[in-house]
Amino acid sequence: MGTVLSFYQELFPPAPIFSVDDIPDLSGKVFIVTGGNSGVGKEIVKALLSHNARVYIACRSQSNAQEVIDELKVSTGKEALFLQLDLSDLKSVKESARVFTEKERTLNVLINNAGVMMPPITQLTKDGYDLQFGTHVLGHYYFTKLLLPTLISTAKSSVPSRIVTVASTGALMTGGLNFDTFKDTPARKKLGTQGLYIQSKFGSIVLAQELARRYGDQGIVATSLNPGSLKSNLYRHVTSPIQKAISALITHPVPLGALTPLYVATHPSGDTFNGQFFIPWARPGSLRKEPLDPQLGKELWAWLEEQVAGLD
Repeated sequence: MGTVLSFYQELFPPAPIFSVDDIPDLSGKVFIVTGGNSGVGKEIVKALLSHNARVYIACRSQSNAQEVIDELKVSTGKEALFLQLDLSDLKSVKESARVFTEKERTLNVLINNAGVMMPPITQLTKDGYDLQFGTHVLGHYYFTKLLLPTLISTAKSSVPSRIVTVASTGALMTGGLNFDTFKDTPARKKLGTQGLYIQSKFGSIVLAQELARRYGDQGIVATSLNPGSLKSNLYRHVTSPIQKAISALITHPVPLGALTPLYVATHPSGDTFNGQFFIPWARPGSLRKEPLDPQLGKELWAWLEEQVAGLD
């Protein structure tokens, strides 16, 4: 019953008590927002720029990013920076981290926001992983791993650095990880695109918890959150009329979805948030025991380490 109530409260949250106007001045702070060229990511970037942050939009398309950069420069007076990143290609992830660390010596906040929802089952990453798990978990893990030295050194010289993982309400709908579905197997096809999406977001939370456990004593604040069900292009692969009708009923304006990640990323008390989970709109939430299981976190971490071994 508790899970059902929590699920309902996350789908239909009360009015927000935090707004973009509550964000403090971010002068001198460096942020990366993956998927910052559209949807929630774009709204996050806009708010950060409006409060004087130095913001990198990490995404695949430079032309799409440039359109957003130009648009936000007009609306905020500040200019975001483009960082080439394809989370579905581990070589691209490595190159992206290299380029960033050559340009910047500090990184205050990494917002792992980019995502894909229920693409055709035939779509895999360039390295042969399920596209959703490869993007949400493996790609973000490798990007974060490569940036950890910068995040940790930044924390040592100033305040704690933050890693913000944007997950989903869907993560409440599963209780484990089937490692046999992470690559193109019969088990993966049987799980289906919706099941794979839910599992990948569950995996994102497990990863965030493991980051909190491993690096909390090194000045890293790792959190995860549900931004809310939103009227964004994330639903572009949904073809079922029933699913489309349901999504129309439960989704909210995209700017609301930026509030929770912005709260976690910028609030002055955020240094105390390590290992916490947040729900719409900018409220502390709770997780079931499954994603909190340290053994599952260790198993996922070990698997992820195996996948990138030799790439560094």
